[in-house]
Amino acid sequence: MSSGTNRSGGIAGFSALVTGGGSGIGFGAAKLLVRHGAHVTICGRTEDKLRTAVTAFEAAAASGSGDGPRGTASYVVADVTVEEQIAEAVATAASERGRLDILFANAGGSHHMGPIAGADVGQVRATVDLNLIGTFLSIKHAAPLMAAGVGIGVDGAEPEGGSIIGMSSGAGHFPHRYLWAYGAAKAGIDMMCKYAAEELGSVGIRVNTVQPGLVDDELMAPITGGGPLLDDYLAETPISRVGTVDDIAEAVRFLAGPESSWISGENLAVDGGHHLRRGANYGLLFGE
Repeated sequence: MSSGTNRSGGIAGFSALVTGGGSGIGFGAAKLLVRHGAHVTICGRTEDKLRTAVTAFEAAAASGSGDGPRGTASYVVADVTVEEQIAEAVATAASERGRLDILFANAGGSHHMGPIAGADVGQVRATVDLNLIGTFLSIKHAAPLMAAGVGIGVDGAEPEGGSIIGMSSGAGHFPHRYLWAYGAAKAGIDMMCKYAAEELGSVGIRVNTVQPGLVDDELMAPITGGGPLLDDYLAETPISRVGTVDDIAEAVRFLAGPESSWISGENLAVDGGHHLRRGANYGLLFGE
C-alpha cells in the first residue's frame, strides 16, 4: 500500500454508501459527497423519501459549476437491521466500480426515552439494533469491498482502502439524562469503530465516528423549535447555537477523503464544545 496519498485529489470518482440518506444529516452528507464528484448510493426504508432525495442531489449537481467534478446519485431500499438487505445495499453501491470507497453508516434513532427502571425492553433492544447492530452490519459487508487492492482505484490507480464513518452522538460520550438507551448504543458505535480501525488499518481502511451535538434537522425539530430543553442545550454549549446539517456534512466529507488519510480511530465531536460541559437534561420533557 502506498503512503503517498494525493491529498489534493479529493473524492471525485469515489463510490459511496450513505445509510439513512433520505433525510437529515444523511441527506446533507450525501448531497455534499455528490457535489464533490462521488458516486453515491443512499439507502433507507422509505422509497418515496429516497427517490425525492436522489432527485434533489441530481438537481443540485446539475446547477453547480461546470468546471468541477460532478457525481451521481442512486438509491436502494434497505433496513440496516436486516443483514440480507444491508448486504445488498453495499453490493449495489460497489457494483459500478467493483469496490466501495466510502461508507457513512448514518442510520439511527431512538425508540426509548426515560428512566432505566421500568423501561420497555423491546424499545431498548430496537434502539440498540438500529444504531449498534445496523452499524456493525454495514461495516461487516462494506469492509471486504474496501480493502486495498480490491477493484480499481480512481483513474486506474491502485486503490488504497477506504473510509468508514460511523454516526455517534454526544449522548454516547457523556450522559444526557433519560437518553441512556440511545447513548449506550452510540457509545457502542464509538468503541466498535475503534476496534474496526485497529483491525482494518492493515488493509488501508480508516474508521472514525462523528459525535454531533444538537442539530436542526427533521428528527430534532421538536427541540430546536424552542422550549426549556433547547435553552438547556444552549446554556451548556460554549459556541451557543444550534448546529446545522452542513456542519456535520462537512466533517463527514473531511473524514471521507484523502485530506484525513492519517486519521483513524477518532471520535470527532461536532457540537460547538457541548462535550466540555454537561449533557442535556431530557427530564425537562417529563416536567422535571
